[in-house]
Amino acid sequence: MADAPVLGATTTGSSPKKVKLDDSAFGAKFSGSLVHQSVRAEQAARRRGTAATKTRGKVSGGGAKPWRQKGTGRARAGSNRSPVWTGGGVAFGPHPRSYTFKVNRKEQRAALRSALSLHAERGSIAILDAGAFDVPKTRQARELLESWGQPRGTLVVLTAAEANAALSFRNLARVAVLTPESVGVSDLLAAASLVVSESALEGLSARTGKPRSNGEEQG
Repeated sequence: MADAPVLGATTTGSSPKKVKLDDSAFGAKFSGSLVHQSVRAEQAARRRGTAATKTRGKVSGGGAKPWRQKGTGRARAGSNRSPVWTGGGVAFGPHPRSYTFKVNRKEQRAALRSALSLHAERGSIAILDAGAFDVPKTRQARELLESWGQPRGTLVVLTAAEANAALSFRNLARVAVLTPESVGVSDLLAAASLVVSESALEGLSARTGKPRSNGEEQG
């Protein structure tokens, strides 16, 4: 069972306080194919899909034939809205669409467990004592990260109720602050280190699903 140091907690001895991580969420085997599929789905869902072009039926002009069919020495032309004309329509151009595709819940949970377990295996995850932030204080947040010694970028996961801690971390360079509900697999993989509050840890673990004894998942 992996453990993680607690940042901001008061210690009575030389050894820092540590928290045991749930093996069902932080001890899974890494599945590259599921992680890749989930990251693709998350990135595709973020695409706006608003690119649009006008076909020859939507541009202005047309109506009359530019010149008669024969006798001018020029190529035949039926409309100045043709895609081969400057100012004409666009053939096979992009149109508004949705890029989203579905990844089933069981695969999403397995990919999330893989990403969390990767941080646990590397020792790049820490638990934050959010109660140490009575008021927002960026200097205190920076000192905690520096004392931990892990590289940035850092992803800090906090609940909505832990506003003082969120305000303390959000102005630091290469630090992102998210709630447990909005953390994606791509966010975890992009972060070199992960800091999670004790309350957010429960929410994040709940999203991974707990396998039953027969191998299936609950919820």
